[in-house]
Amino acid sequence: MTAPMLFTKITLRGLVLRNRVVVSPMCQYQAIDGLVQDWHYAHHARFALGGVGAAMVEATAVSTEGRITHGCTGLYDARHVPGLKRIADLYRAHGVAAGIQIGHAGRRASCARPWEGAQPLTANGHEPAWQTVGPSPIPERQGGPIPRELAKADIDGILVAFRRAFFRALEAGFDTIEIHGAHGYLIHSFFSPHSNRRTDAYGGSLANRMRLPLQVAEVAREVWPKDRPIFYRASVVDGIDDGTTLADTVALSKELKQRGVDVIDCSSGGMSGPATLSSKKIHPGFQVPLAEGVRRGAGIATMAVGAILDGPQAEAILAGGKADLIAIGREFMADPNWCLHAAEALELANPFAVLPEQYAFYLERRAAVLERNAESGDSLRSRKE
Repeated sequence: MTAPMLFTKITLRGLVLRNRVVVSPMCQYQAIDGLVQDWHYAHHARFALGGVGAAMVEATAVSTEGRITHGCTGLYDARHVPGLKRIADLYRAHGVAAGIQIGHAGRRASCARPWEGAQPLTANGHEPAWQTVGPSPIPERQGGPIPRELAKADIDGILVAFRRAFFRALEAGFDTIEIHGAHGYLIHSFFSPHSNRRTDAYGGSLANRMRLPLQVAEVAREVWPKDRPIFYRASVVDGIDDGTTLADTVALSKELKQRGVDVIDCSSGGMSGPATLSSKKIHPGFQVPLAEGVRRGAGIATMAVGAILDGPQAEAILAGGKADLIAIGREFMADPNWCLHAAEALELANPFAVLPEQYAFYLERRAAVLERNAESGDSLRSRKE
């Protein structure tokens, strides 16, 4: 019997993932001065034991002003490396490829945490605000703080900050990195005509607007070992009248591929208002057509993300050629054993084998006992019932 695609290996450069399931980066907002805390380790330990192929640590800032909130993780200081290394080591010890998403919040920085409202911080608040930056002096929301327009020298400095962060990610032992080019943050804000009104080499035409994303990718490829893959998270469409389109992102993805990016992580939106607090209704797999469009249009591997709820849904995406990887976020929060339940639903020959042997041994034996009890008329019910 052919194994489901979801549980087949995939090779990205010299990195082999044991299956196609990836833990999506999920900001926890629990860092102190950019340093990960015990919460982060516990958060990732849940997934490290869950049988995934790879995992991404949350959006991690290249500078203090590049943080979304005071609680964001950072890679702008050597002090940040040991804590992140502990997480990378944890994943690899359990056969999981460890990745980290790296970015700069741009004009969406200096905000409160989502459960505190995600509003821009104020100068007299309990946590001080800082000056945000962007491609143009256009606020992220009406009445919001106006970002300082970045000069060419500022952009050069940000590229240096990305370079240093990539080196620190390498020092921390990560197998892969993901450039955060989505959700209205700095790289995305340069790419989108909605937020970029510049008239220099970084604005105007599509070629100019993709200049910063491509420069960051070039820096990443210069730093990152040739045998290790690079991901790029994109908001494939902005979903607003004057925003980016699928055709724009396909063009960008072609150029990113030429510069050594291996996978496009296909998200959407985030240009206006906090995406985490959006009340817009979504349906299962609502962003999958974006992953399919980029995959077919740019000839590059893609990762589908967004309301992918179970194994059969994930398998259909892969089998239909719509994506190469499946990113799971909030479903993992609800169910860290998502991979096991997906394997059961897809009738993998031995679904328990997706878990560490310390779990698989006992669960397989228990399943056998429960089956015998059921055959003898025992009233015990299985977990599925």
